[in-house]
Amino acid sequence: MKRLHYAWIIVFITFLILLAVQGVRLSFGAFVEPWEREFSLDRGTISLISTLSFIVYGISQPVIGRLVDRWGARAVLSWSTLLTGISIFSTCFITSPWQLFLLYGLGVSLGVGGASNVATSVLVVNWFSKKRGLAFGIMEAGFGAGQMLLVPGSLMLIHWFSWKLTVVVLGLLLMVVILPAALLLLRNHPSEKNEEPIGGAAEEESESGSKTKAGSVTAMFRMRQFWLLVLPFLICGFTTVGLMDTHLIPFSHDHGFSTTVTSAAVSLLAGFNIAGILLSGIIADRWSSRKILCFLYAVRALSIVILIYSHEPYLLLGFAVLFGLVDFATVAPTQMLATQYFQNYSIGLMIGWLSLAHQIGSALGAYVPGVIYTVTGEYTLAFYLSIGMLVLASVMNVMLREPAAMNRDSQAVTEKV
Repeated sequence: MKRLHYAWIIVFITFLILLAVQGVRLSFGAFVEPWEREFSLDRGTISLISTLSFIVYGISQPVIGRLVDRWGARAVLSWSTLLTGISIFSTCFITSPWQLFLLYGLGVSLGVGGASNVATSVLVVNWFSKKRGLAFGIMEAGFGAGQMLLVPGSLMLIHWFSWKLTVVVLGLLLMVVILPAALLLLRNHPSEKNEEPIGGAAEEESESGSKTKAGSVTAMFRMRQFWLLVLPFLICGFTTVGLMDTHLIPFSHDHGFSTTVTSAAVSLLAGFNIAGILLSGIIADRWSSRKILCFLYAVRALSIVILIYSHEPYLLLGFAVLFGLVDFATVAPTQMLATQYFQNYSIGLMIGWLSLAHQIGSALGAYVPGVIYTVTGEYTLAFYLSIGMLVLASVMNVMLREPAAMNRDSQAVTEKV
């Protein structure tokens, strides 16, 4: 019987970490009303906590990439899980709003920033020379699974008991279950288990996490591929976490859809999001990642066109299915391209810049449509703006060159020299 390669254990643990830590982050909406009542806050003040969280999370990402290079992904993920667990647990003791800003806006956000796909992506690069797309897909599915399990779970616990008991349960989950699993089972490199990566050792990637060179950050900024990956990923954040996670439910209510229909749409979106993540990862191992991204951004634009004209429940549900399939499906092919274009640089740092761009887009996607709605009384203009941005993202991916072609050209230049 063939022994299971330890790389799959690494992927499973990273999936669990993202499920739990990112699930806590995505559960923020469940606590909005309880915190408003507990601390006599208005919705705008509570929203400032979310805005601060986006900013702290985003700014932390390039720094986390550097820390992964220095300390290793295992240490960064473990300490970040502990910080998130302690911070969310400690909120049960707070007595004033400033403590909430400190513990959630800073503590939880820094922990979530560390236990993100920056560190987990480095582990995938180290453990997989082949089947990376599938590994990235399984890992990223942790985001969707956290959304499906911890968000409704938190809502139910708050409804049945209290928000204080809920944060205690979330904190204990991270500190008692997830942290020990990370410490016991995660390993930074296959050599620590006397194994090779799946697909065999690739010389140029054997120490991918530690290849940062003097001036390499500046060199990355000068590369055309850097901006053609970063800018579409900013648009990705604008149209997913920013726009839809913040404004889809209010839009649905504005159109007169019942809570049951709206809940069904959100659940369908989350379920098909997981399916889309896994499917895109599998396809990325077999097809051009840049072509996949071009297709995904175009389909996302089409889905928002459907949403604009969703005046019947079946159209809203149809939108949820289509948008869900292409929601986080862009992550795996984007990370695949990053590991291919920047294999001679710090992978952690590059993923960190991508994540920062995504968070900037998310913050803008939450704020700008809200301003547009305040001025116009509807989301139509915001949706058309998003469609135009997605078309631009699709075009930018067409402008990218295939990594294999770039490698051939590079080898040809080297041989001439």
